Amino acid sequence: MSMKTEEIAMMLIVHSGDARSLAFRALEAAKEGKFDEADNLLKESDEKALQAHHVQTDLLTAEASGENPEINVLLVHSQDHLMTSMLAVEMIKEFIVLYKNR
Repeated sequence: MSMKTEEIAMMLIVHSGDARSLAFRALEAAKEGKFDEADNLLKESDEKALQAHHVQTDLLTAEASGENPEINVLLVHSQDHLMTSMLAVEMIKEFIVLYKNR
């Protein structure tokens, strides 16, 4: 793996943070009844989440291939950040469905 652990961690934080921020913007749009805008923001959120997922997959693949990435607090934090972002996006999608159906 060519990136340093710190670079990997920062990419995870950036992409998952962007995904979460876009999802919260989608939720705000849905609250205002702007469902097309909400759907577009969720698509952007999904793209950012996919980028984060690719970074994580590369990290896991490298470790499975015998490379041993340095485990540090920043990397652990980035994994926490990714997982909480994924949960937030999933819940926001459900909230938007509720807004659409009221």
